Amino acid sequence: MRICGVELSSNDAVVCLLSLDGQQFNIPGCRARKISLPKDHSREDLQQFQTAFSQLMQDYKIDKVAIKGRLPKGKFAGGAVSFKLEATIQLIADIDVVLITSTQAKATLAEHPLPIPFADTELKGFQEAAFITAYVAHKMSA
Repeated sequence: MRICGVELSSNDAVVCLLSLDGQQFNIPGCRARKISLPKDHSREDLQQFQTAFSQLMQDYKIDKVAIKGRLPKGKFAGGAVSFKLEATIQLIADIDVVLITSTQAKATLAEHPLPIPFADTELKGFQEAAFITAYVAHKMSA
């Protein structure tokens, strides 16, 4: 199963692909580390974002998209644009999308710690949350 972990922050969807072959995790290369939306975006910009994201999922044969959940209110609430991006991703036809809450992630990681330190993955530091989200989604669907 191939999962795309996504962290939405500001105007960006940071992505990390993770596949499980038997008991071995693989991090396939990907042409995009993040997909961005212009700060002053229009309806057409949202449609272009959706098309680009959908094409990336098709090209890499992704089975499931796991989005790191954000709080809707409070001190650490997600921004309005990140919720637009989430909805845009959820509305893509033929893509299974799940939201991973921080509570689910903590519980899953406590039961199934990461098999390797993040530093050994060769991913960029800003991709760590997307990587963990993809890992947790794999463990939750196992």
